[in-house]
Amino acid sequence: MPDPFATLVQELARLPGLGRRSAERAALSLVARGAAAINPLAEALVAARDGVAACTRCGAITPRGADPCRLCTDPARDDAQLLVVEDPGDILAIERSGAYRGRYHSLHGRISPMSGTGPADLTLGALLARLAEGSVREVVLALPTDVEGDATASWLAETVARRAPAVRVTRLAYGLPADSGVRYSDPLTLRRAIAGRQ
Repeated sequence: MPDPFATLVQELARLPGLGRRSAERAALSLVARGAAAINPLAEALVAARDGVAACTRCGAITPRGADPCRLCTDPARDDAQLLVVEDPGDILAIERSGAYRGRYHSLHGRISPMSGTGPADLTLGALLARLAEGSVREVVLALPTDVEGDATASWLAETVARRAPAVRVTRLAYGLPADSGVRYSDPLTLRRAIAGRQ
């Protein structure tokens, strides 16, 4: 019979940002606090599983039944700007900065030959379809500043230039730390990076 504590640690360790030791500490805290901590967490996990989905238009996290999401349906947002991110967590980070009022598109990954991820594994078809609608005038690439992020940004810039030559492609200014992602940046750094995009 599997050890429930070991299983809990193993499942927590699968989450990004949690290594084995952090997962053990989290599991110990949950178990020590008992039902008062575990039950609300279990309920929140089930509610998220049943009630949250990715927006079919931009890929942001949205409640089921609110698709397209509030970011896609907000009439005050600028349809001419489309900010492309690696994943929905990056959208949350940029929204917290308050510096951007356009639309979003999450690739749900990046080109990574080491991981076997190519352009066909990303939401590039949906991105190109959005560009074909004709309202986008600028694509802002908000991708990590590491090798894979740079490769994805270069590939996207070339693809957009070929498929939608009237669309300007910019990239966030290099105010973001090297080898880091958008979601790990503070709001001030994100505001400066968006304002100084090239």
